[in-house]
Amino acid sequence: MIIGPLLMLGLFIFPLWNITLEAPQYPIPLGMDIHINKFTDVHEFDMKNINLMNHYVGMKYIPETIPEFTIFPIVIGVMVVIGVLIGIFANYKWFLVWFVLMSVLGIAGIYDFYLWEYDYGHNLDPKAIMNFKNPDGSPMGFQPPLFGTKHILNFVAHSYPRMGAYLMIVGMSLTVVAFFLGKKEARKKMN
Repeated sequence: MIIGPLLMLGLFIFPLWNITLEAPQYPIPLGMDIHINKFTDVHEFDMKNINLMNHYVGMKYIPETIPEFTIFPIVIGVMVVIGVLIGIFANYKWFLVWFVLMSVLGIAGIYDFYLWEYDYGHNLDPKAIMNFKNPDGSPMGFQPPLFGTKHILNFVAHSYPRMGAYLMIVGMSLTVVAFFLGKKEARKKMN
């Protein structure tokens, strides 16, 4: 139970997510890593190039910071401390409580990410240099996929977890393992 939450400290070092854009005009794909407290280029100037390209279709610039970059590190830090304290002092049943709470927070984070992507890809400037329309005449959206690969005009957008997310998943899984081991140990003591 103690190791699981401590693995989540990897979120402060490694990216949580990555979005990569492939296109014929970019022999080296453009990409950005999403950390719990910042966006970073995969290659130098990638975000600058993404912002310049997106400007033509009316997308907002990717900001240097968003409110979540203040909230997420605090939430992760608090959950790590709570998880370690539960591992040291609490009954094994609390291991599952921690896992459920962390799962709810994770789902809320994924939903927030989806809303950010949706707004970013659909709330376009009507005065943009280029206006693309769907067959029904509605404005075309440029939302990258939440997870997976998606074709957007001549781009192929990829959106996948990175090391920080994998460490979080492994850490959370360890807390479930700790719960079942604790439950098994408690049954042995009862017999």
